[in-house]
Amino acid sequence: MNQKNKKGILFDSTRCIGCGACYEACKERNHLPKTVENFLDDELSDKTYSTVKSRNGHFLRRFCMHCEVPTCASVCPVAALEKTELGPVVYHSDRCIGCRYCIQACPFNIPKYEWTKRTPLVRKCDLCSDRLLAGQRTACAEVCPTGATTFGGRDFLIAEARRRFRSSPGRYLERIYGLEEVGGTDVLLLADISFESLGLRTDLSKQPLPLLTWNVLQKIPNFVTVGGVLLGGIWWITNRRDEVRLAERRTQGS
Repeated sequence: MNQKNKKGILFDSTRCIGCGACYEACKERNHLPKTVENFLDDELSDKTYSTVKSRNGHFLRRFCMHCEVPTCASVCPVAALEKTELGPVVYHSDRCIGCRYCIQACPFNIPKYEWTKRTPLVRKCDLCSDRLLAGQRTACAEVCPTGATTFGGRDFLIAEARRRFRSSPGRYLERIYGLEEVGGTDVLLLADISFESLGLRTDLSKQPLPLLTWNVLQKIPNFVTVGGVLLGGIWWITNRRDEVRLAERRTQGS
């Protein structure tokens, strides 16, 4: 994959005013229905691909992180999820068999399932992949009035984040969230308080999760891999699927 072509988003929570323009733009671009009266109360779902949350006096956007080596794509048995040349992790609904392994595997808990439909699909942000192919910015970045959501090449966004650190000493927690988490993501985050206090996971490995899996499997004899790992994996996936389903039903019912 040509790294120079990779596009992404830099979200700067110190610039976000919680206006909800990005939220509404995502809804409009993806033809999604209204789900709540106050957008700050909304949660990621099959009808909401991007949220804005207020935490500890700061605003944080939540949507697909578009991992450099996406775990969701690595566990999909039919290649319904794909990391594209420009960066977005896209979903091919015509290939999906509804196994929901991607939902269970995502370290950021992003993909959601259409539980209420007779022919359900997986839903999530695709980084406006059609707009990127047309040479346009993402819909959310285009409408942001403060520059809190910036679109560009991943290398440019990293350089821009570091420029902000230098130009505003003491303003930021000098860490780019997404630079190394799970091998890196194409959505990068800046803040002036700990990312944990914003509700983000800070216990993630720096290595891509699929790589960790294969490193373990390579050290296990074939008969153990086929037997123990397969059965253990089925048990974990089954139980994780039940947990995800119950959690999403609680969210829908609240």
